[in-house]
Amino acid sequence: MNLFLDAWHFLTDGANWSGPTGIETRIAQHLWYSVLAVGLSALIALPIGLVVGHTHRGSAVIVGFANAMRALPTLGLLTFVVLLLGLGLFPPILALLTVGIPPLLAGAYAGIATVDPAVVDASRAMGMTERQVLFRVELPNALPVLLTGLRAATLQVVATATIAAYVNLGGLGRYIFDGIGLYKYDRVLVGAILVAALALALDGVLAFVVWLSAPGAGRLRRRNTH
Repeated sequence: MNLFLDAWHFLTDGANWSGPTGIETRIAQHLWYSVLAVGLSALIALPIGLVVGHTHRGSAVIVGFANAMRALPTLGLLTFVVLLLGLGLFPPILALLTVGIPPLLAGAYAGIATVDPAVVDASRAMGMTERQVLFRVELPNALPVLLTGLRAATLQVVATATIAAYVNLGGLGRYIFDGIGLYKYDRVLVGAILVAALALALDGVLAFVVWLSAPGAGRLRRRNTH
């Protein structure tokens, strides 16, 4: 019980929120690592997923690749890259790509591949080019599934970004690794609570975005007209 009380006192003490090692700074660092990892994952995964979903070629390779990335041990990969390249931002970002790419890749591929074939055939019959079919027809209809992949990738990256502290970087993982090293398990609990709260907050925002993007609902259009 003292563990929870100590964590509560730490979180409610205003002095722990400010400064270079305060909670606000750690949250900002954690968000930066997460945004960078998700952004790079999207740059890699989305073009591949869109092309494969549109052409229906290479889907078995995509599934196998995504499953292989999911099977990689993140902390083990991070340690291996650090041994090869040394400390810095690159090793944890590379490790985070292994959890960010698979859901984005799966969301992009599944979203495009499951668009009603009749809608696609009708757009081609109207004289649209393959590029126009992809970006004007398939992508708008696939947007909820694609954003669901983004939502899953964001949650997994935010939860895993604590590994940045393993290589002497910042973020909310600092509380977890420092707490374990100093036997201050209330700090470990503080880190876990903050990571969970951040993940839930981002999940709520992205869930709302997915709801807005539902095709045919006209929610985005109605909002733009007000």
